[in-house]
Amino acid sequence: MTIPMPALALAAVPGRRGATVDLAVEIERRGFSGIYGASFGDQFGLCLSIAHRTNTIRFGTSIAPIYLRHPFEMAQTAAYIHEVSGGRFVLGLGVSHGPSHERLGVSAGKPLSDMRAYVAALRAAAKQVGGLPPIVLATLRRKMVDLAVEVGEGAVWANASRSHMAASLAGVPRGRLEDGFFVGDMIPTCVDDDREAAANVMRRTLTSYVSLPNYRNYWKEAGYVAEMEAIERALSAGDRDSIPGLMTDRWLSDATLYGSRSEVMTGLEAWFAAGVSTPIVVPSSTNGGQFKAFEEIFAAFA
Repeated sequence: MTIPMPALALAAVPGRRGATVDLAVEIERRGFSGIYGASFGDQFGLCLSIAHRTNTIRFGTSIAPIYLRHPFEMAQTAAYIHEVSGGRFVLGLGVSHGPSHERLGVSAGKPLSDMRAYVAALRAAAKQVGGLPPIVLATLRRKMVDLAVEVGEGAVWANASRSHMAASLAGVPRGRLEDGFFVGDMIPTCVDDDREAAANVMRRTLTSYVSLPNYRNYWKEAGYVAEMEAIERALSAGDRDSIPGLMTDRWLSDATLYGSRSEVMTGLEAWFAAGVSTPIVVPSSTNGGQFKAFEEIFAAFA
C-alpha cells in the first residue's frame, strides 16, 4: 500500500524542549509531510525553533487560541516565522473551549464574529508587519467551515469523524480545494498489535473531549446520538469513570487510528480518500509517553 506521508503533531514539554526540536529534525529527515503543534505549550517558540533547524518541511500551529494574543502581536509573530522559514509556516487559529477560558480567566465572545474580526485585524496588521502565512481556522461544524472559506486558506479539525467529512466539506468550492485549500484533521493514533490495548489508550485520550458540549454536538451531527446522550447522562450523574465504556468501537474507529500497523495504514488511506489532504497523526503509545509513541510511528512508516 502506497499512500502519502501524513503530518505529525508535536508538543514541547518542560525539560524536553531541546529533544523535541531534535525530534522535529528527525521527522523532516524521515519524509513526513508536516509538523503541527497542539494548543498546549509554547507553539510559537517551537515553530521558531523548527524554522531554524529544518529546511523543507511545512509546519504550523494547530491550534493557537485567539483569545490569548492581541491580533497585532499575533500578526507580528506569524509574519516573522513565515519570513524566516521561507514561507513554510501555517497559522492555525481557534477559539478553544469554555473550560480553558474559565481556567485562564479569559472572557470569550461569539466564536464566529470574534474569529471574523480577529482575522480581519491580522490582515490589517500585515501592512506594518509584513506578509502573513496561510491562515487556517480550527473548526468542527459547517458555519466555521464556511467562515474558513470566506476569510482563510484552510480548515483544520481535531478528532473529527471520518464518515462525516464529506458533509463537512460540502460547502468548500471544488476550485478552492484544487487550489490547495488546507484540509487537516488531528487524528489520535496508537500503533499496537494488541488492538484492545490501543483502543483503551484512544478512549482515555478522548475522555476530555467528550466532556465538552461543542464536541458532543458535533458527534451527534455526525450520527453518534446514542453514544453522546449516554455520555451526557453519565456526566449529569457525576459518573466520569463509566465514560470510556460508553465510547463504542464504531465511534472510536471513526475518529481515531489504532491497532496493528496494517490497520492504521488502512485507516489513514481512508482519511485521505475522505478528503483530508493533511491528516495530522497525534501519536500515543500503550508503552510510554510522547517519545516512545514517536518511535512506534517511525517504525510503522519506515
